[in-house]
Amino acid sequence: MKDKYDLIIIGSGVLGTFHAYHALLNGMSVAILEKNGKPEGATVRNFGQVVPSGMDRKWQNFGKESLNIYKNIQSQFDINLRQNGTIYLASNEEEMQLIEELHQINMSNDYMSTLLTKEQCLVKYDGLRADYCKGGLFFPQEVTVEPNTMIHKLHEFMILNLGLDLYTNTSVVNTENNVGEVVAITSTGITYKASKIIICNGSDFKILYPEIYNNSDLIVSKLQMLQTKPQQNNYKLNGSILTGLTIRRYESFEECPSYQSIKAKENPKSFEKKYGVHILFKQAMDGSVILGDSHEYASAKEIDSLGFDLNMDIDNFMIEEAKKIIDLPNYEIQKRWFGMYSQCKNKDIFEYTVDQNIHIITGIGGKGMTGSAGFAKYNIAKIFNT
Repeated sequence: MKDKYDLIIIGSGVLGTFHAYHALLNGMSVAILEKNGKPEGATVRNFGQVVPSGMDRKWQNFGKESLNIYKNIQSQFDINLRQNGTIYLASNEEEMQLIEELHQINMSNDYMSTLLTKEQCLVKYDGLRADYCKGGLFFPQEVTVEPNTMIHKLHEFMILNLGLDLYTNTSVVNTENNVGEVVAITSTGITYKASKIIICNGSDFKILYPEIYNNSDLIVSKLQMLQTKPQQNNYKLNGSILTGLTIRRYESFEECPSYQSIKAKENPKSFEKKYGVHILFKQAMDGSVILGDSHEYASAKEIDSLGFDLNMDIDNFMIEEAKKIIDLPNYEIQKRWFGMYSQCKNKDIFEYTVDQNIHIITGIGGKGMTGSAGFAKYNIAKIFNT
């Protein structure tokens, strides 16, 4: 442990880690304090898709920067990054209209995308059902990572090459601003000193600042996901496969001229509306296929109301909808889980300056894996006036 760091990050998820990454690139000394033996939150409980295509223009720009950062790290150190693109599959004429409109928006925003015909999609994606697909919009630059391993490999890279100090099983119970420094005090009484502290530990920051937490507009989303057993016969499903319900959900499509009129026709009482379901596929490196996902919401201070069980009606619905889209060799499920992430009700990220040297940055929502690297670069420059 150094006597004093330039920056301490509380929370070792993707948002905190990339704040540390950019601070290290700027020559600062940085420590990450993680309460568990390894990250256990939203960073490792997601699809591992880096998809700027799904974001509005502001966050798409952060996402585009993230792509460059991920690819630069991968060129130096293997973090299991795969550039195999993202496809949005339209199932009807309304969704075709939306992907065509988004394609035009992409061109004006200088972001590469390619419209694919039904026939091109059927050739490109093995098992894709002809009675589902009407066409697709493909983003060749986008990448996937393995969420359960990427963050650990990124930490390893930063420790070996950038000088990161990572302290796990280190639970911070108090932060204080003393003369000329801030301190993080752990449950075992160890004190870490720094010039600045950034708190990026999701809804867990309520331990440190319960009043700020309870008065925030943070909400928590619970997502259910499934994973098949490895597919047989060397089956390959390249990239991220996003489908019609995703087209109707992702914020990038909200900028399409026909979006509001199309959404107005949807049944507000449908199962997919009630549980925020949209169908995604991604093949993991072991050949299994990850399916999902759903969204149930509660205010951050009522997080316990979401429960810790899995709703099997949601899982069964997602499997049956997935079978209508792609004929996988098998849909035998080997793993089911849920993840939780915090997001803001009225803003795109939660930022609170406790004082000039202690900052809470959290509530990035589902944008974390895609947007954190680019946003953190901007935010470190803002916080340190570099």
